[in-house]
Amino acid sequence: MTEKERLCHGLVQKADRNIVVMDLGKLEGVMPAKEQIPTEHYHVNDKIKGYVLDVEKGSKGAPQVIVSRSHSDFVRKLLEFEIPEIYEGVIEIKSVSRDPGYRSKVAVYSPDPNIDPVGSCVGQKGVRIQNVINELNGEKIDVIEWNEDPSIYIASSLLPAQILAVDIKEEEKFAQVIVPDDQLSLAIGKSGQNARLAARLTNWKIDIKSETQFREMLMNPSTEEKEDEEIEEDSQE
Repeated sequence: MTEKERLCHGLVQKADRNIVVMDLGKLEGVMPAKEQIPTEHYHVNDKIKGYVLDVEKGSKGAPQVIVSRSHSDFVRKLLEFEIPEIYEGVIEIKSVSRDPGYRSKVAVYSPDPNIDPVGSCVGQKGVRIQNVINELNGEKIDVIEWNEDPSIYIASSLLPAQILAVDIKEEEKFAQVIVPDDQLSLAIGKSGQNARLAARLTNWKIDIKSETQFREMLMNPSTEEKEDEEIEEDSQE
């Protein structure tokens, strides 16, 4: 099976809290609880898409497809399906970080300077990205432009927050980010979600401070550790 065949479509035959069984045509698909989107509820005869994780032998010896809707690569495949430029390789998805059912961040890039990778993914009036959001039942998707300069990339990854400055320590892959006072909660996000997804997306440790916190830290260096709100980078899925 090639990467481009990993998006599957099926009809739900059985659905309970632990497992969803899908009719994929010639094969049976199984979606375990951990591969389901926690905010979704599945019902018999629902038509749904999924990402093929693996093909195993079922209890009767017939091939059984393990399907996921929570995997970050499911978002990749949906974008590839919806956006011809990604399918054709004109736009590249560099990284995806995801909190299934709630929010995803996707970093895109095109080597062609005449192509706007973010605009192409969002589409006119947002129609392209909205089709993907609809398939994910309202999961928010932040599309940002990948940049080889980590300062620019990290600043973009924290959208929709505005960033004043990014100071990086390349050897440690650590970034100190300064934001306006009124942007701190937006940059960190509810329960730290925005900062956590940005750290996963960029593969950098990110410490976010408001302008006031940063000034206080400069005046009282000994309090730095107490004020540290570092968001540790989560492992890539």
